[in-house]
Amino acid sequence: MKKKILIVVGGGIAAAALLGCIFGIPQAVLNYKYSISYPKKYTVTQEAFDGSNGNNRIHFLNTGGSDAILIESNGHFALVDCGEDSDNPRGFPDLELQGYEQEVLKYLKDHAAGDDGKVVLDFVVGTHAHSDHIGGFDTIISDDDIVVKKAYLKPYDSSKISDYEVEKWDNQEVYDQMVKALNDEGAEIISDIPDSEFTFGDFTCKFFNGEVYTGDKKRGENENSLGLLLTCNGSKAFLAGDINNIDGTEDDIGKKIGKVDLLKFGHHGYDESTSTGFIEALMPDIGILTNKSIFYSLNSQSKKDVVNISKTAVYSTGENKGIIANFTDKGIVLTNNIME
Repeated sequence: MKKKILIVVGGGIAAAALLGCIFGIPQAVLNYKYSISYPKKYTVTQEAFDGSNGNNRIHFLNTGGSDAILIESNGHFALVDCGEDSDNPRGFPDLELQGYEQEVLKYLKDHAAGDDGKVVLDFVVGTHAHSDHIGGFDTIISDDDIVVKKAYLKPYDSSKISDYEVEKWDNQEVYDQMVKALNDEGAEIISDIPDSEFTFGDFTCKFFNGEVYTGDKKRGENENSLGLLLTCNGSKAFLAGDINNIDGTEDDIGKKIGKVDLLKFGHHGYDESTSTGFIEALMPDIGILTNKSIFYSLNSQSKKDVVNISKTAVYSTGENKGIIANFTDKGIVLTNNIME
């Protein structure tokens, strides 16, 4: 069945009609879902790593359906999330996942190392305690050639998390592994996330959803996810982590963030994130999906919104083998093919 669906994407309306005949799906739905064309307002060129577009950049690494985002400014580096890991600390079959820690480690050493071979990360951010975001951090932090100065990491409280995640996932384990690696490294852990702006090279940075949840309701860990707003050379980007709108978070922070040039879609584009109100508030020109493809990750409502409301040009890390947003004095320039 998966092969038939893939053919539909490439075949457009004719293939959609065939799928509709087979499965009885309304033709209008199929034509929209599989034939949608996103605006392509930005040319994506091959990354040369020669500094031709300056040195203020956000590297969205190609780590499947997980997040690993390197921020670079004037020779300084920071890492937001670290991709899925290969560990399966609980031994559950469902947690046997493809890890990317070695790919992320190699990328850091290839593109962020100093003359002495050391990679100095001014800070790292663990947006929330899911393995597809912080699972690889213990490997990265523990490497002899990686130096982490400080980490922004909210406390993880399993008593506030849904029973399903506590029983079936490895949130506690990956969180504990990251904390241990940071402590062994001697890195400062900042669990009280600041709500004021701070500078990183030429970037101005500000966290959102940084408060610690104190309510009685059990929730998914995605609702605790940090978001990070970055401003440089007059352009703004919001890295949404896995923020969603289940508790109204997007409604709240969207008003505070306002218009952005680039949005890293929350939760890899899946349902419950990137609500209509959020798109209307941010109106992003560029959308980055940290996922394998555009068509099978961005949820159907968001597809409609980015085409009809914001007219966002959408790109996925998987289809571009990673993508870099270069913050130049003429706006954001996109380059790709950074992780073969």
